[in-house]
Amino acid sequence: MKKILAAALAVVAVGAAPSALANGLIVEANGARANSEWGGELGLGYDLSISGFTLRPIAGAFIYRGDNDRYEEDTFSNGQTRCRDSRNGQFASDSKCDNAAVKAYGKIEATYTLLGGIEFGGGARFSGEKVRPYGTISAPLAPRIRIKGNVGDHYYAAGLRAAF
Repeated sequence: MKKILAAALAVVAVGAAPSALANGLIVEANGARANSEWGGELGLGYDLSISGFTLRPIAGAFIYRGDNDRYEEDTFSNGQTRCRDSRNGQFASDSKCDNAAVKAYGKIEATYTLLGGIEFGGGARFSGEKVRPYGTISAPLAPRIRIKGNVGDHYYAAGLRAAF
């Protein structure tokens, strides 16, 4: 839980920068399937645009369920919850029941925006030792907020992107 909170706070802190410093800054939040894991992406990037074309570098964190299934939360009849080791039944630190894992990623997207506001293009996602190309499309929901989808080989994501 601490890892998720730290990643979310980092994105919010940078996203709250004054508008004079945030020209072209974007924040993305996606539900994603990457590297055979379901999770969420929180990213921060920058739009470099000219005549409808945009180049967008993005860095972020992919938050997913880790592989530490040994620890479980156990709720007692009095309503209290404690973390336990499922192998031997002993109590454990509550942090061991936090089964979240975080993996850094980087993306680069090249897109074109049509007159109606629909944006389409392609990108590459770098995570670990893998580079995965993907197609991307987005549509405006509000003046600075877009709904977005990415589809590629072993990578799918859908979510929102906000520009500052």
